[in-house]
Amino acid sequence: MFFILSKFFSFLVQPYSWIIILILVAYFTKRQILKKWTFRLAIFGMLFFTNSVIFLEFARMWESKGIKYSEIENYDVAIVLGGMAEYDNNLERLSLRRGGDRLWQALHLYGEKRVKKIMIVGANGNLLDESLQEAAQFKAALIQMGIPASDIITEEKSKNTYENAVEAKKVLEDYPSLKKVLLVTSATHMKRSIACFEKAGFENIGYFSTDHFTGEIRGYKLDQYFIPNASNFTDWGVLIHEWIGYTTYWVKGYI
Repeated sequence: MFFILSKFFSFLVQPYSWIIILILVAYFTKRQILKKWTFRLAIFGMLFFTNSVIFLEFARMWESKGIKYSEIENYDVAIVLGGMAEYDNNLERLSLRRGGDRLWQALHLYGEKRVKKIMIVGANGNLLDESLQEAAQFKAALIQMGIPASDIITEEKSKNTYENAVEAKKVLEDYPSLKKVLLVTSATHMKRSIACFEKAGFENIGYFSTDHFTGEIRGYKLDQYFIPNASNFTDWGVLIHEWIGYTTYWVKGYI
């Protein structure tokens, strides 16, 4: 039930959903004052949520700091959280999303021998489409690319971050030699992830955040200040989802 409700609320937390609701209220209401203010709020919302600089400054306050390859210690295993891909049912193959940077960075660390093994965590976070089985499908793809199967561990049951941590802990009980763990996930997702994994009993855990929206240096371009960017709607949805997710997990005792 929690999983289903989380998917429903994921729609409600999208800024474009708020704006659509405001526009509908402005269109259908017969109260002139309400019509005027909901229309104004819709216009303000569109300008606010499509401004790149505003979004990036909010993201900067939440994202976990990035770490250079040269600053990473050696770890026994990199745990890569799912949510990286969609499954193209027509072409029958994985299609990477922005979160695919998680696996890309883990592979880079593996290639540099910063991590001995890669663990891919998560099955399918979709509500209806079960064709995506992320961990298993990525493992098969990596084996085809030449990575030894013995260096790839999977956890194939979990559907959300809390389950990622709990189920990963169970799987790693069969690998007692893998004591030093590096958690790899998106920078916006890292705070909730670290909290879940620590709650699940992971110790001596490091982190390596990926697909950052921001960096230490601000280098905004002139158009980012003034020209609306519709893609920021989606990015705001990701950020707000993490804020609400962290708060919900705290209330439920997951972190």
